[in-house]
Amino acid sequence: MTPGRPVPPPLAKPLPDLDTAANTDASTTAGSAAQTAGPTLAAAYGATAPDSGLVPLTVSRRAPKADDVEIAIEFCGLCHSDVHATRGEWGGDTYPLIPGHEIVGRVSRLGSDVDDFTIGERVGVGCMVDSCRECDSCLDGLEQYCEKALVGTYGAKDARNDGAITQGGYATSIVVDRNYVLRVPETLDPAAVAPLLCAGITTYSPLNHFEVEEGDVVGVVGLGGLGHMAVKIAKAMGAKVKVFTTSENKFAAARELGADDVILSTDPAAMEAANRSIDVIIDTVAASHDLNPYFRTLRLDGALFQLGLPEDAMPPVNPGALIRRRIAYAGSLIGGIAETQEMLDFCAEHGVVSDVEVVGADQLNEAYDRMVAGDVKYRFVLDVSTLGSPAEKADA
Repeated sequence: MTPGRPVPPPLAKPLPDLDTAANTDASTTAGSAAQTAGPTLAAAYGATAPDSGLVPLTVSRRAPKADDVEIAIEFCGLCHSDVHATRGEWGGDTYPLIPGHEIVGRVSRLGSDVDDFTIGERVGVGCMVDSCRECDSCLDGLEQYCEKALVGTYGAKDARNDGAITQGGYATSIVVDRNYVLRVPETLDPAAVAPLLCAGITTYSPLNHFEVEEGDVVGVVGLGGLGHMAVKIAKAMGAKVKVFTTSENKFAAARELGADDVILSTDPAAMEAANRSIDVIIDTVAASHDLNPYFRTLRLDGALFQLGLPEDAMPPVNPGALIRRRIAYAGSLIGGIAETQEMLDFCAEHGVVSDVEVVGADQLNEAYDRMVAGDVKYRFVLDVSTLGSPAEKADA
């Protein structure tokens, strides 16, 4: 097993730099959209202030430009990032804010230059809707590591669209550049596939980077939204999976997901028994915790990928634990567009989806509170058909 990553192809159609694009004559934009109807209003739910909770809103969606795809949204997954953003816990948020970056729906309109999607086709949008398309990361198909201008699906300044703040998928429609739209296989349950666009690719990418294959042993730390996807995907890759948990109550759930072994990480004897038994660990825990006991479970040339982002400082890493076994300690952030499509196709081939609880618009605030309390098995998904109709005037 050799660590590495097959390089996806670069985006087929790089655009001019963002400063130039942002100042393009309005007549060019008008010409690009000439073959489509105008902007539309979409029903949505979002926050108007950090303490507002989620409330009904109406969002204006631009008319599709030449390279745009308009999507009638069916489902949108709820991510813990949505909670942080809407409640202002990360700072710098602009309101009103409509969250949602796990979007599944069907194509409803196409820009004049789009010939690789068709009306009615099921598609998805993940955590980003644009990037600079010129830096080394973008040209290598690693848009998530864009060095200049990554544009998130919500709450980000969209320089190619007059600096508008992006608004996400808790809405009945969205318009996205074709280069950031993904095909969703019809064989997958559209509600259960939505979290793949965040939790799925976040766990698939490091496993893919490490080239996990049959016979490898993968450790998974934590069994929440990310952890349960790591178990499913690693098993589909042919690996043996060991789940680390601090709760004996999660033993049965881990085995139901396919885990071959479950280790109580607070039991020194159990951790000692796992010494030098694992090739790669996917750590999904977003709370501060000591990594050194997990390093001891890795074999020579093993790796630990940190996916959770703790709010508080982590205990120091012992360099000796890394040096003595040539262990790599790395992080990973979602995946590029090509790799995300690869992940969706892989999941379709192996029948992998997220375990979800579908909620209506009137349950969103309760779902947020339950997410914070860890009371979900394992991801919430919004049924967008429950949003109702847009008002006559846009809020965002």
